[in-house]
Amino acid sequence: MCRLRGNSVGVKLPDHKTKIVCTIGPASRSETVLEELMRRGMNVARLNFAHGTVEGHREDIRRIRLAAAKLERSCMILADLPGPKIRIGKLTSDPLLLKKGDRITLTTKDVPGTVERISVNYERLPESVSRGSVIYLNDGFIQLQVEEAAEDEVVCKVVIGGPLLSHKGLNLPGAKIFIDTVTDRDLHFVDFALKEGVDAFSVSFVEKADDILKVRDFARERGRAVHVVAKIERAEAVRNINEILGAADALMIARGDLGVQIPVEDVPAVQKKLIRKANLMGRPVITATQMLLSMTENIRPTRAEASDVANAILDGTDAVMLSEETAIGRYPAEAVDMMARIAASIEREVQISDLREYYRARLGHQQTSIEDVISFNVVEAVRALEVRCIVTPTQNGSTPRRISRFKPDCWTLAFSRSEETQRFLDLSYGVFPVLMGNDDDYSPEGIMKFIGESGLVREGDKIIIAEDTSPDSVDSTDSLRIIRFSPVQGGAGAE
Repeated sequence: MCRLRGNSVGVKLPDHKTKIVCTIGPASRSETVLEELMRRGMNVARLNFAHGTVEGHREDIRRIRLAAAKLERSCMILADLPGPKIRIGKLTSDPLLLKKGDRITLTTKDVPGTVERISVNYERLPESVSRGSVIYLNDGFIQLQVEEAAEDEVVCKVVIGGPLLSHKGLNLPGAKIFIDTVTDRDLHFVDFALKEGVDAFSVSFVEKADDILKVRDFARERGRAVHVVAKIERAEAVRNINEILGAADALMIARGDLGVQIPVEDVPAVQKKLIRKANLMGRPVITATQMLLSMTENIRPTRAEASDVANAILDGTDAVMLSEETAIGRYPAEAVDMMARIAASIEREVQISDLREYYRARLGHQQTSIEDVISFNVVEAVRALEVRCIVTPTQNGSTPRRISRFKPDCWTLAFSRSEETQRFLDLSYGVFPVLMGNDDDYSPEGIMKFIGESGLVREGDKIIIAEDTSPDSVDSTDSLRIIRFSPVQGGAGAE
């Protein structure tokens, strides 16, 4: 939950620090529902460009901005690029039931799908498989085994059957895919979204750093610097995670396709490793896919789903994501509310982050940066002194992100004059971004006055200010001050 500039009186911090990403779809695209999602805890609106139309997405963007302006808060808009997603075509009936032991032909020709023949939107499918290859449909719930691959079709045996809907995904674990990760269609969407003022892009099926750079360079050629989120859903991405994190601004762990590309039993351990690596590098991380899936149809989640959300937060995720639950579900607002309640409950139980122990052990090493030392000591001071809040004037968001990865017990108030920075900080755990206007007093005294008038602090509260005092650098964080708030002074004195 983030404020826009304006009247600062009566600002209320959320009950939970974990950010919530909601996929916008038929169930949630009205302005009334969008407002309700924001009230209940939505920080990021995800537009899935694999579905819908350009005009539909344009209207969604307009409504999201209107709802946010009405509520006087920001909401980051994340454009999720479709990537080279292989999908089946239109079926003659939905759902179509595939039975174990049946034979079915996958064809690259555009034909109506039946239990005997289904079209696939990947012309080189016969080149990617061979006899004995495994093909998964519908996130792995249906399994086929290849018996024969011909010029434009693949004959398979149904090993595990089940109901299948039109346009569901097709996965080829371990196979060579002859499609670029970032397609021409993706770049068309990037061009459209840039003109519509979207805040960030997520790149699907990332395999290497160049996939991120392709989107970044495309935007730069059009005079824009963009935030890019790497979706981790292929085994190659897990192997190349270090170089991908070096190129990306954030990470999304897309566990649906990832759980087909790697053994499903390995997904929890991989999730933990990816979150830890992202935390170490100060990259916000989103845990996604089927978090509260049963709430697509039911008013309550299962106990296992509640535990899944809680464990992702304990792992160190910055944000948790809802997909079908808010896009097509019957209870979108209730799903957001449940996510927020789970987050608020588990955050009370979070002990010292193991990331703190890691940095404590490496302090004094030559590779330790000043920024790491400052951000680490900010969080140590919070715990030792019962600090009310952390204040970080910031240009590009680097300082609050560095602090956020340690999961401090109090909120980090990030003050910026950049709307792009403010909205991208909507993704960082425990960061409450405030947009300062050009006419606002951006000095430490002006910021102290703002938080006093807003009711965020009371007289005598301890506050930590982490800032960059060097005039020649950007968000390099070289100063830490601990003060007691005094409304009479419009600020405070150093401790």
